[in-house]
Amino acid sequence: MAAGGDCGGREAACEYDSYRSPLASRYASPEMCFLFSDKYKFRTWRQLWLWLAEAEQTLGLPVTEEQIQEMKSNLDNIDFKMAAEEEKQLRHDVMAHVHTFAHCCPKAAGIIHLGATSCYVGDNTDLIILRNAFDLLLPKLARVISRLADFAKERADLPTLGFTHFQPAQLTTVGKRCCLWIQDLCMDLQNLKRVRDELRFRGVKGTTGTQASFLQLFEGDDQKVEQLDKMVTEKAGFKRAFIITGQTYTRKVDIEVLSVLASLGASVHKICTDIRLLANLKEMEEPFEKQQIGSSAMPYKRNPMRSERCCSLARHLMALALDPLQTASVQWFERTLDDSANRRICLAEAFLTADTVLNTLQNISEGLVVYPKVIERRIRQELPFMATENIIMAMVKAGGNRQDCHEKIRVLSQQAAAVVKQEGGDNDLIERIQADAYFSPIHSQLDHLLDPSSFTGRASQQVQRFLEEEVCPLLKPYESVMKVKAELCL
Repeated sequence: MAAGGDCGGREAACEYDSYRSPLASRYASPEMCFLFSDKYKFRTWRQLWLWLAEAEQTLGLPVTEEQIQEMKSNLDNIDFKMAAEEEKQLRHDVMAHVHTFAHCCPKAAGIIHLGATSCYVGDNTDLIILRNAFDLLLPKLARVISRLADFAKERADLPTLGFTHFQPAQLTTVGKRCCLWIQDLCMDLQNLKRVRDELRFRGVKGTTGTQASFLQLFEGDDQKVEQLDKMVTEKAGFKRAFIITGQTYTRKVDIEVLSVLASLGASVHKICTDIRLLANLKEMEEPFEKQQIGSSAMPYKRNPMRSERCCSLARHLMALALDPLQTASVQWFERTLDDSANRRICLAEAFLTADTVLNTLQNISEGLVVYPKVIERRIRQELPFMATENIIMAMVKAGGNRQDCHEKIRVLSQQAAAVVKQEGGDNDLIERIQADAYFSPIHSQLDHLLDPSSFTGRASQQVQRFLEEEVCPLLKPYESVMKVKAELCL
């Protein structure tokens, strides 16, 4: 899948003299990088050859126990230099590793890869890696949701100015806004879990998916061929295998995989964009370390660099979804090899990128800082206009005329707006109402009418119900991994 070694056989240069993907060298976790390494890939190839030999032996083919034990004892004994030299000559990566494995297993050399095609090891290894990569991502995503849920619960009642079109709108609460983020991530968690659980093994299918080579090995015994397929599938830890394949498993699987990862990227981008905008408003900030430098030129800067990194990488993650769409569309008949190079890049990069944004977002969510006084000041600037309808209703209840009151407030509102926009002053609409004798019947009610909590509707109750009914049940399977803290590479 991903080349994690010495660039197709060339001698490895000093790590600072040759390009390395920043995803591996700078951002993604060691465990995710290992999954897409050459060592893991080619070790899995050998494991697949062993499983095939074991199943063939069980079903009566002439595979000896001595051969099985020899293969077992050499699963990790991989001569990468020899494999690279073989591939230079053969121009075939699978046969290069067949020869390399056979070199250290001379007794088993004759039965390695028996009846199989290259995609037996290639595609099945890819599916194993995809499954295991999802298993790394799912608890990380669950932890992000959990951290944000704690944040939302703690601030469920804190009023804040809502924005539509990034213009001031009705009030919401800090916790309710956070639940918008959580809801998207919950959908992502469900989608990642669904695609992971729906992964099927390619299994033992032969060159064009007909299993003809295995039918010949078992002298036309159809039942044994099906047993072989089932046994290897179970050894690999899959519940199901494809019944129908060409030479490869359908590349629509890759579309499904990268689509849900790209969708996660969209969620993360939206969340981190909101955080960046709130940082500009000085209402909320991501964690900022004591010795962290925001700008080389401006010492006072506190740039939201973690959120910016998430947005940057999330864009890359979303863009990768196009690759498998195009690849699947041009797989002629039973398969063409123009999928290979593209998949080596896009599948690995998608998971390494998703891993990075989740690690970073967890770090952000564990240290979000809220500034209630700044939020309160912004509410005070906008709330007087929002409260005008409540003021009109209160005046009518006190015996006033609705139309007269509306006109009075219209004039005072325009005067206050002029102070804000033309003079750069504060919104003084309430002071103008307090100074106008017409409104004297409700002057004593103004503090109550301007209480921000009376403008947030059912936000607090929605937060509580959402967390209890939807989030908590979704996170229950991940309780054992919730205490793990996020670690950033750089």
